[in-house]
Amino acid sequence: MKKIVAITSCSTGIAHTYMAAEALEVAAKELGYEIKVETQGSIGAENALTQEDIEQADTVLIAASTTVDKSRFKGKRLLEVDVNEAIQDGENLIERSLGASVYQKESDSEENKDDEKDSEEGKGTFSGIYSHLMTGVSYMIPFVVAGGLLTALAFAFGGIDAEGEIASSLSQLGDIAMALMWPALGGYVAFSIASRPGLVPGMVAGMLASSMDAGFLGSLAGGFLAGYTIVILRKLIRLPKNFSGLLPILILPLFSVLISGLIFIYVIGGPLIALNDGLTSWLNGLTGINSVLLGLILGGMMAIDLAGPIGKAAYFFGVASLTNLSQGEVSTVMAAVMVAGMVPPLAMALSSTIIGKERYTLEQREAGKSAWVLGFSFISEGAIPFAVADPIRVLPSVTVGAAVTGGLSMLFGSGIAVPHGGFFVFFIPGAVEGLLFYVLALAIGVAISGILVTVLKKPINKKSEAEEKKQMNKVG
Repeated sequence: MKKIVAITSCSTGIAHTYMAAEALEVAAKELGYEIKVETQGSIGAENALTQEDIEQADTVLIAASTTVDKSRFKGKRLLEVDVNEAIQDGENLIERSLGASVYQKESDSEENKDDEKDSEEGKGTFSGIYSHLMTGVSYMIPFVVAGGLLTALAFAFGGIDAEGEIASSLSQLGDIAMALMWPALGGYVAFSIASRPGLVPGMVAGMLASSMDAGFLGSLAGGFLAGYTIVILRKLIRLPKNFSGLLPILILPLFSVLISGLIFIYVIGGPLIALNDGLTSWLNGLTGINSVLLGLILGGMMAIDLAGPIGKAAYFFGVASLTNLSQGEVSTVMAAVMVAGMVPPLAMALSSTIIGKERYTLEQREAGKSAWVLGFSFISEGAIPFAVADPIRVLPSVTVGAAVTGGLSMLFGSGIAVPHGGFFVFFIPGAVEGLLFYVLALAIGVAISGILVTVLKKPINKKSEAEEKKQMNKVG
């Protein structure tokens, strides 16, 4: 029997990570292979691969949208793909991995191995841009979520001005967490490119972006600048073996911070600040039909690839609008992004468990129950199982409803003070402005998408459903 080991990881470490793992496990079972999947999620590595697992494996399959350490797989067949490919076509990926090339990690020199073991040098040479971005974002999002929710709790205890000792303390903690998201973004983008030496210049660049009001774009650009500065310095600097210990603790930190920092301050910082200020002014100036149009576009983006690259771009846009707010203010853009992102899983839950049950398999109806929870939690990936099975009908349907919800949210002037939390932040006083209309916008979008997908889908063949139920009983 063939033995496969795999790793799954997505930018948030929540839904895609575990959906990909489950898809690979199901696919391996169908093929008659043995598989062990390590999930590198938001709480760290689970079901971790041991050295024995790796040695016994015929091949290694990595499905990730972030940078994964591959140093332990040297000498093994290895296939690396995006996490979404595992969700959509697990069987094909497993078969492809069995014929993959053998992974041979290269290092500049023997003395640099300790510093490079967490990153593949070749990936740091102007390729894998999306992977570096997603790695930075995966480390940034917990700071954004924690900071935003702490700020919302400060409103709950002390009103919109966070008055009182407890509210003031919560607000202070929230501000600190939110301030750290830019160093985290810059630092871990650089880390993805250049391993541990990238953290120092990347975090410094993120702090520079924060202090200079260059925002999201500044810390992102600073992270890439810092990471590639390390890559170039590694190629240029060669030391005698007796002095090689100075490279990671003195030379790389000093010169990478010096070079990337000065370039940021004197070359790219000014244009990025102007771009960030222009974006903020544009958002603040949106009214009437312009704001509704923006809501329609962002809403559609949140659903069209279910938290993929397009959805992530819309989410980052919302977060950027949130970070420029003063105490007590809310963001209508972030509100439109969040409520639209809740539509796809809730719409599929509505269709598969209530109004169109006869159009879904038993397995899909079970997934629909989970989709209720995922939707209310603002986890758009809850609709992925339905989209994978029937993308032609599902994706357009949920995109229409999400776009309508985003547009209505902007039309109603609803705003939110936090970047995540979904329906559960609705109960925190001061977290949402215009709550009743906000809920109305969500309900309308869910109803539109739910009805549309139900009308488009055809009823399931009863014979096929009976066979599926029989097969599930055997597995159970």
